[in-house]
Amino acid sequence: MSEAVTSTATTSPGLLASLDPLLREWLPRQRWFAGKGRPVTGFSLVEATELLPPTAKLGLYHLLVRAHQPLTVGAPPHPGDCYQLLIGVREALPPRLAPALIGHVEEGPLTGRTAYDALHDPLPAELLLEAIRSGSRIGGLRFERDPHQEIREGLVARVMTAEQSNSSIVYGDTFILKLLRRVLPGVNPDLELPLALAREGCPRVPAPTGWLRAELGGEPYTLGVLQPFVQGASDGWELALRELAKGEDFSAEAHALGRATAEVHTALARALPTVTLGHQQLQLLVDGMIERLEAAVQAVPALRPYAPGLRSAFTALGDLASEGRTWTAQRIHGDLHLGQCLRSAAGHWSLIDFEGEPSKPLSERRLPQPTARDVAGMLRSFDYAAHSTDLPVPGWAEACRAAYCSGYAEVSGVDPRTDPVLLRAYETDKAIYEVVYEARHRPDWLQVPMAAVARYATTDPI
Repeated sequence: MSEAVTSTATTSPGLLASLDPLLREWLPRQRWFAGKGRPVTGFSLVEATELLPPTAKLGLYHLLVRAHQPLTVGAPPHPGDCYQLLIGVREALPPRLAPALIGHVEEGPLTGRTAYDALHDPLPAELLLEAIRSGSRIGGLRFERDPHQEIREGLVARVMTAEQSNSSIVYGDTFILKLLRRVLPGVNPDLELPLALAREGCPRVPAPTGWLRAELGGEPYTLGVLQPFVQGASDGWELALRELAKGEDFSAEAHALGRATAEVHTALARALPTVTLGHQQLQLLVDGMIERLEAAVQAVPALRPYAPGLRSAFTALGDLASEGRTWTAQRIHGDLHLGQCLRSAAGHWSLIDFEGEPSKPLSERRLPQPTARDVAGMLRSFDYAAHSTDLPVPGWAEACRAAYCSGYAEVSGVDPRTDPVLLRAYETDKAIYEVVYEARHRPDWLQVPMAAVARYATTDPI
């Protein structure tokens, strides 16, 4: 394995051309592909690194490719999304790797070989861990690690199948490597924030053990993060649904999760700068919420009757700012919900996936924001869970929301419910986003955020 990670970074000049017709069919079918609904018209190569030279048994390539697609009407010019691919090539694919098939190459330097997604193959996946363990540099790739954490050799790799926007590999129930699929230039908060929290000694976020970066055109790219694997953990969404199915109360867990969220927020406030949002900054925030509402009404006409009441949730916040009210903003999780939380077998809650909303630019995801945004995301998640069972439990969501806020207040010293105008604005903004998402992707779920919209248009959420 150690010989493999010292291989050269040269690649055949026709590599992408030989894979192009296969990738045009395969890439749009992947769950993490961001450009669904528009055809791929071509690819351009950002970076190609040969990790294993092609032999009769296996060749391995790390690719950063930009997918070109037609722009939607009215969209600004865009160079195309950049995707991280780990491509394996074999003369024949063993049956165990059949689900990873990309296709059979019919032209170029790989003619006659079979290409596949190599993350599903233990040998290439283990090569990535060895590269991190040994701190390798291969071409433009930089495999780095925390020297104070041990990475044992011989850990068997397996790919996780449940993720959406990225891919993860688990190594022997000891580590998990999250590989970002759609990559952007700049500092990625999914590495930045856990590193900052580790420096603060915050136990609520697994400390990064290693990471994979690239430096391209003078810009840093974060490609992957290796962290300890929380063995036997349940994510908050799965756990909540199990308890709901049994008709069990979840408020004790919600309370503990509120405490965990506040611990992360207070640690982030210590580790990174905070700012004060005055009238001008708040007005920009309110204007953004109103713009999203107006766009949502155009996309989902069912929102139109509620638009005046929803707008009032935002203008009320602007009114407070115009009266001189200020708020503290800091770095936050940015996309917090039950599925971003893990509960260990011992009952310890952890927060994961600090990437933020993948559709947003990195610069926007790294902006300081009021902690109420994270709180609102979790409160909306309790509402979703309550509507995900065939046998609703009356008052379940309300009890969870109250318990979560109480737990948060015990650690932070501030109950989110004491700032109802700010909380209502963020919950309303989140529900509007949910309406648009469900209308486009899961129409059967549209009733869940629409019921919330009806509440937020007339009353405070809590």
